[in-house]
Order: sequence, then C-alpha cells, then structure tokens
Amino acid sequence: MFNGFQTANRTRQAESQVFAARETLRVIEQTVLLDGATVYMNVLRDSAILDLQRRNVEVIQEQLRQTRDRFNVGEVTRTDVAQAESRVAAAQSQMLTAEANLTTARAAYRRVIGVDPGRLTPGSPVDRLSPRSLDLAVAQGQAENPSVTASEYGVDVAQLQVKVNEGSLYPTVTVSGSAQQNYRTTDTVIKTSAVREGYAIGGMAKGAGMLAPGMATMLCVITTDAVIEPAALDAALRKATATTFDRVDADGCMSTNDTVILMANGASGIPADERFDDLLHLVCADLARQLAADAEGATKLIDVTVVNAASEEDAVEAGRAVARSALFKCAMFGQDPNWGRVLAAVGTTQAQFDPLHIDVSINGVQVCRDSGVGEPRDLVDLSGRDVNVVVDLHAGDASATITTTDLTHDYVHENSAYST
Repeated sequence: MFNGFQTANRTRQAESQVFAARETLRVIEQTVLLDGATVYMNVLRDSAILDLQRRNVEVIQEQLRQTRDRFNVGEVTRTDVAQAESRVAAAQSQMLTAEANLTTARAAYRRVIGVDPGRLTPGSPVDRLSPRSLDLAVAQGQAENPSVTASEYGVDVAQLQVKVNEGSLYPTVTVSGSAQQNYRTTDTVIKTSAVREGYAIGGMAKGAGMLAPGMATMLCVITTDAVIEPAALDAALRKATATTFDRVDADGCMSTNDTVILMANGASGIPADERFDDLLHLVCADLARQLAADAEGATKLIDVTVVNAASEEDAVEAGRAVARSALFKCAMFGQDPNWGRVLAAVGTTQAQFDPLHIDVSINGVQVCRDSGVGEPRDLVDLSGRDVNVVVDLHAGDASATITTTDLTHDYVHENSAYST
C-alpha cells in the first residue's frame, strides 16, 4: 500500500524520459531540415559562382584578344601579352574550382534529399523570422530549443531517481489476501480456474451432487481486478452462466442454494475490454466442467450436443432430456451405446423434429441414422471417461450442449448410506 512514493516517482521519471526522447527526436528533425536547407542553398550558391566565373573567363579572354591586337600594331610589349594570358589561365582555374564545388554540392544534395537537384528557386530572406534582440534570442532558445528542453527533462529524471532512492529507505506497508475453500461436502477435489490478460479473472467452486442448476451451480465465487461497472459485470455473468453452469445437469436435482457470485475491485486499474466476456466464459466453462467431472460416483463425463435444432431452446430441452434420462445414464455406466434410450428421451420433449429422421453419434460413431440402425455398435469405444453424444434433429441450425454424468452404484450408495 505504501512504498515511499517510489511508484509515483518512477511513473513521473518514465514520463520525463518519454518527454526527453520526444525532444531528442525534434533535434533530429531540425537537423535534417537544416541539412536540407543547407544543401539547397549550397547548390544555388555554387551555381551562381560558376556562372560568374564563366562570364569572368569570357571577359578576360576578350581582354587577351585585344592585348594581342595592340601588340601586333606595336602599342604594347610581349610582357603585356604574357600577363593577359596569365590572367586567363587564373580565371579558367577558378572556373574549374567552381565546377568542382558545384559537383560536390549537387552530390551532397542528392545524399540528403534523395534526388538530383532540378531547377531550384532562389531562397527568400529569413531576417524577419530572427529575434529582435539578443535577450529575445536567448529566451526563445531556452523555451523552444529541443536540445535545451531535452536536457531539462534529463535533469528531472535524475532528480526523480534521487527521490526513488530516498523512498527505498522509507518504511513500507503491504497488504496480502488469500481465499481458502473449506466448504466442500462430497467434493473430492478443489475446483479453481483463472486467466490473466492484463487484468485477472479467477474463481473457485463447490459442488458434486444435486447439479442441475437453474441459474448457476451450487456455490461459486469469481473475482476480477478489472475496472468494470456493476451493470456490465452483471450482464457479463448472466451471459456466461447461461451456456456454462446452466447447462450442467449431473442428476437432475436442483440445489436450494444455487449461487454464483462475481466481484470486481478494479485494483489492476485496467478497464474491462471486449475480451472480458470471453475470458469470463472460459473461467465459468472450466469450473462448470470440473463440477461435472467430480459428480458423486461418476465414471463418465458426458457431453450431449444437440445440433440442427429449430431453436436453441429446443436444443437445450432435448439435450437436457437425454442428460436426465436414468436409462441413458445407466447405459453409459455399463458402456452400452444404447441409442434407443437417446431417442426415447428426445421423444418426451416439445422440440420440433421428424421422428423418422434423427441421427445419433456416440464417440464419433453414427450408431443411429434416420431413426434406424446406423454403424455397428461394436465400433463405439466407451472404455474412457469422456463420452460425446451428438443428436442431429434435422430441423434447423441451432445447437446446444448439456454436460452430464453416468448413473453408478457409487452414486446410489453415496446418497443412501447416510441418515438425514
């Protein structure tokens, strides 16, 4: 709960580091911009210098021609001609130097800008953008120069690190919590489930008998540290229980204290997002399946899936009728793929279907096709714990799964060998 303000100071330190990095980026941006302007102006400058040197060569060459003409008529000496020739050579040398400088400037332009310079427009004066005085220049630099502001943020980082170090010397206060499951009756294992995606959702449940919930299961407590409003929390829980706890039916007997509780404290500081409903469903489905797997005396965990029903309500009703059929449950305990008991249970419901066109598959083998004999029953392997029964009503596109268990000697003994 208290760590000498280290968390707050580290957060401020991280923010200052981000701000300093942003200012450093501004320095890079300004450097690139300056480099671009510099190579642009250098090309303009060296182009103008080369043009001037070329015209200078032309003028001095004309002077040399005139000097030679005057020499031919005896007005000047050979020394004058030699001096004129020397001036031409010097002007040509300066022109070659200007050409080399322009070539260098154009190469620098290509390196910085990325393309060869075309016809460049002369730059505009920037005097009007300059500060009016030295004091204004200093003030503007301190306020806007990114190198200065980056250094200031660096000072903040160092000062905050001092505070963090000081905080580590302060006394700390911590709070820890735990949950213990001491309310088991005939449960043989503790049932817990948790997921974490930034925020966490975790739960624990109790139940082994009387598993035919009307809203949740016997006793289940789920917690989350996500930030979420009560109304949204309630809606998410009702949505999750509708297809998880509410579809567990171990023995058809509803408990008098069916309860599922979902609590949120927002301790993570992370708002619940679009993933919350799916993550909550995962936890509820896991806990519901653990409840069924630990059902009293059970040797089989059976999923009865009704497909192609006219509505989801029909699929749930038909699936629950099969899951509650004592004859079917006994057949599963005896490892007997008796599809007739499945059809008989479906036939007691108000679901829409053609009684002559129902398919039943048990552990992947379609033992009943069009309400008659399908694949050989001997192909069905019921030696394992998990059993999957699929009932195809051929009446629509809705589906639902009810999870149940077999009916065993141990279930009868456990519910008859004690006095109430």
